[in-house]
Amino acid sequence: ILNTHTHTHTHTHTHTHTEFSSHDSFSYWVDEKSPVGPDQVIAIRRIAKIPLVKKLMKKWSITQDLTFKEQLDSGIRYFDLRVSSKPGEAGQEIYFIHGLFGTTVCDGLVEINNFLTHHPKEVIFLDFNHFYAMDMNHHMYLISKIEEIFGSKLCTKECVENVTLQSLWEKQQQVLVFYHHSICEIYPVLWAGNKMPAPWANTTNVHKLLQFLETTLKERAKHGTFHVSQAILTPRAKTFAWHLSRGLKNTLVHRNLPFILNWVKLQKPGVMGVNIITSDFVEQVDFAATIIGLNNLLLEGKKNHDCLKGGFIYINYSLYFNTPNRFSV
Repeated sequence: ILNTHTHTHTHTHTHTHTEFSSHDSFSYWVDEKSPVGPDQVIAIRRIAKIPLVKKLMKKWSITQDLTFKEQLDSGIRYFDLRVSSKPGEAGQEIYFIHGLFGTTVCDGLVEINNFLTHHPKEVIFLDFNHFYAMDMNHHMYLISKIEEIFGSKLCTKECVENVTLQSLWEKQQQVLVFYHHSICEIYPVLWAGNKMPAPWANTTNVHKLLQFLETTLKERAKHGTFHVSQAILTPRAKTFAWHLSRGLKNTLVHRNLPFILNWVKLQKPGVMGVNIITSDFVEQVDFAATIIGLNNLLLEGKKNHDCLKGGFIYINYSLYFNTPNRFSV
């Protein structure tokens, strides 16, 4: 999307662009044979010892159908990531986690880096916002792998308002890493997590969700940050009890995505508008075309000599960002 549609927006600021993103972006595959993750409460870990329970958990752990490469090809440029070590496993390997363990983080990052190497004008956001069973040695290992895989593609920290596509292209930087841990302070290529806030509605009601998104958008201009609108519905304990075998997609996502898409169509980019929108199973509806249309509003604003402090709306199919435990009761 950036490469083919943003050449006229290169001097606008990325925090005012609009992008669609994936929620729990890595969760297209989870290992039902693995232990239940440390992101779950003890009660869930005990119940999971019962045969078939993890097969049912898998239906609620998976929030995306597309791989990283497929998400990138679809226009996703923000990735929502929660990560964990495997307690009891030797070494320092880090995995994606959402109830059950996914692939290794390194495998996912290599896949993303390969895409960026072939598309040098694409810019992505990696949001590491949940960490489980990780001590400082684990963090240092993960950060070393991030630096090793992306190298000079990593964008150094600066004032959010100064970041434009043009400035990133001139420095040949393509990756902004947001790291929600205090260790980020000593690494120039790790942006603080508070520069990527993602308010969470915590509701199963789509109308309450949309009202929450409207309310939090009104606050974003005060903070001088990027902003994630989490267009996701969160199951409660009774949701699992009533619809256990149906899974997340068939229970909450399928019937509510059209309402979410209609809300997106009514938005505008810019410092007072949407920036990054996350959703589950976003390939179910045509979000990409909608986002491109929203960003084209920036062009119309320029033609009309509007004051633009702006950029794109970014799309994402989350990997983690500020989402609750799907299985907490």
